[in-house]
Amino acid sequence: MDEEYDVIVCGTGLKECILSGLLSVHGKKVLHLDRNPYYGGDCASLNITNLWQKFMPGTEPPKELGQNREWNVDLIPKFIMASGDLVKILLKTRVSRYLEWKSCEGTYVYQYQEAGLFSGPKYIHKVPASAADGLKSPLMGMLEKPRFINFAQFIMGWEDDKPATHQDIDPRRHTMAQVYQKFGLQESTIDFIGHAVALWPNDNYLNGPCGPTIQKCRLYLQSVLQYGGSPFIYPIYGLGGLPEGFSRLAAIHRGTYMLNKGVDGFVYDDQGRVCGVRSGDEVAKCKMVICDPSYAEPTRTEVRGQVIRAICILGAPIPETKNQEGKPALSCQIILPQKQLKRKNDVYVMMVSWAHCIAAKEKYVAIVSTVVETTNPEKEIEPALKLLGPIQYKFVQISEIRDPVTDGAADGVFVTTSYDPSSHFEDASTEVLALWKKITGESLDLTVLPEDEDQ
Repeated sequence: MDEEYDVIVCGTGLKECILSGLLSVHGKKVLHLDRNPYYGGDCASLNITNLWQKFMPGTEPPKELGQNREWNVDLIPKFIMASGDLVKILLKTRVSRYLEWKSCEGTYVYQYQEAGLFSGPKYIHKVPASAADGLKSPLMGMLEKPRFINFAQFIMGWEDDKPATHQDIDPRRHTMAQVYQKFGLQESTIDFIGHAVALWPNDNYLNGPCGPTIQKCRLYLQSVLQYGGSPFIYPIYGLGGLPEGFSRLAAIHRGTYMLNKGVDGFVYDDQGRVCGVRSGDEVAKCKMVICDPSYAEPTRTEVRGQVIRAICILGAPIPETKNQEGKPALSCQIILPQKQLKRKNDVYVMMVSWAHCIAAKEKYVAIVSTVVETTNPEKEIEPALKLLGPIQYKFVQISEIRDPVTDGAADGVFVTTSYDPSSHFEDASTEVLALWKKITGESLDLTVLPEDEDQ
């Protein structure tokens, strides 16, 4: 360890591993450390024994749950947008060749509808993924459907450099509320577009410039076209393959990895710039440090809130969720918009299963997550837990959301943020690209060449 490196990365979470891999590819000498004996940090994938040890120390998992080799439970599972930045990074770096994917079989939004004459009450509804889906969706009445289709066609026809496609909408001047008003959309339609299509976590976006929301809606619809039926994909064997794939990329380009290696602090020079990382009696010299909040000095980050995550093992799919053939869904996402629950933040449900090789045969893993708003976080997620059907085992974790207080330019220590409760990786990908630009001074070229896509 007593060598000099261009960059030392502390923590093997996905964001840190992506940056480690990218910097190694660009010729930097990288040392990557993690205090844990496994890759992934807070977003690691655990077998069933390790899952029990983490949440119920001193106890053994029931024999009925099968062997360790059958389980890869993600502590912070998230879907990946099929046309999003993370997929572009995977293709550009060719890490995609280490992974296999399955598409998510359905995306649902929570919207309570009272029982009818011949039907019971409904709580979740499939999010329309096209204009044709919109015509069949129970989320909208007959008069609302043509208005939604006009909006969807406007989104798909939008081209940034062709004002003729903008229908007199200025993406910097007009708010998203004004766009919805232009198309005459009802509040319930606005609710599922903003939260289940644009994937905003709350309604703050309504009074901001409409440009970012239009781009988010376009990304969703473009991602649907990649696989059909759903914009989200998920790797076979869980998310643990992502940090491992980027670690392999760094190792191929002469990066050095040390797991089970504690970090006892950073060393600074007379000008206050970081010049090393201390582990026990050893000091590795460096010009820059990248780390997750758990490795940074407490004064470098501030607590923005808390996230509650409940990992639930199920013996059957979530009721009322279907794939395109009408069979029970083996994977799905459910978004419970804030307004439906009279909250400030959305609640997210994500389910994957044995079909993704993350659980024993006929077992399903659902995770419910949200930003904590009260002193009783478990009560806050009760409406989501009720959607899951019978829960065989449940593990609850409450974590701090920490943000860096400086951008790292002054002293060379770049700290990533904690993972949010959302069920997708788009915000994490955006953060990686922003950090890359801060560190290198250049935007990362995500142009995917044909030979990259073939890998």
